[in-house]
Amino acid sequence: MRIGGVKLQISQIAKKAGVTSMVVSRVLQGMPTVKKADRDRVEKVIGRMRMDTVSPFPAKRKTQKVFGLIVTRFEDIFHSFYATEVIKGVFLAASRLKIDVMVHISERQKHEDWLTSASLSPENIDGILFADINSDLMQLKKVLARKIPCIVLNNYFEKEPINSIAIDNEKAAVDVCEFLVGLGHTRIATIAGDLSTEAGRKRLEGFKSCMKSHNLRLSPRYITTGHFLRSPARKGMESLLKLSEPPTAVFAASDVMAMEAIDVARRLGLHVPGDVSIIGFDDNPLCAYSPVPLSTVWQPIAEMGRMGVEFLNQIISGKKKQPVKMLLDTKLIERKSCGRLEH
Repeated sequence: MRIGGVKLQISQIAKKAGVTSMVVSRVLQGMPTVKKADRDRVEKVIGRMRMDTVSPFPAKRKTQKVFGLIVTRFEDIFHSFYATEVIKGVFLAASRLKIDVMVHISERQKHEDWLTSASLSPENIDGILFADINSDLMQLKKVLARKIPCIVLNNYFEKEPINSIAIDNEKAAVDVCEFLVGLGHTRIATIAGDLSTEAGRKRLEGFKSCMKSHNLRLSPRYITTGHFLRSPARKGMESLLKLSEPPTAVFAASDVMAMEAIDVARRLGLHVPGDVSIIGFDDNPLCAYSPVPLSTVWQPIAEMGRMGVEFLNQIISGKKKQPVKMLLDTKLIERKSCGRLEH
């Protein structure tokens, strides 16, 4: 057979793949009787040999850098404000620096080894950006082991020598709680995000620590988990408002959940913020469509994506010392969904 104009013996492929020449022949003929594991090994070897023979000078295989952007799949990903803002920031910076970006959406539950795919193999990319780490921790370890330059966004590794850019979720949640306490609220509940993510955990930790610092009792019934999703957030808000002593203020860990909370309260005949104050997190443009202008926390998501590309480019060029670690500031935005508690 020929790859890139160079004739290769089937025996060469078989030797590299650790299979027989007969297996290679069957793979090339597209026969369905070949075991998947054998087929994958043969195709992987062929892919590598193709890259090696495209040019007599493999180091000059491309004229510009190529970055991989890894986004973990989750429900509503294609409607996610976070995902679209990260991608926007990454592509704006990459376009300016003339860097190609390949987006790969990884499956959370399958734990796939996407580094074995042809497009994201170390031979084809210069660096990797993780839009978040979540369930891709094993992949991150493999990337680090192979010494592929990478940066993790929206996740902060304080002690490990891992390049990371994130916001200070814990401090932002403390700011939210301080704001509500300053308005006179003491019965404050939260609809937490996905606690398998750092953002979800840190926002809950910040909320708890602030309540504790003010010696405010935090009943477990005042903590519900919405997973950053609409339906669980609705159920959480309904359970909070059915309590014998419902909260006078609710901190939802995302704007999407906060808007669901507002809708639940209004459908139950409650006034926001007269009966219950509600605050979100993200400063999502959808807040403009909320029946009550939503108080929230602005976070620089697109900026995080832009900085990730720029810093990764500088690391590869030897202009930035590793590890890069940055915590970006947030800003509390006060609108009309929160009010002072009148005793």
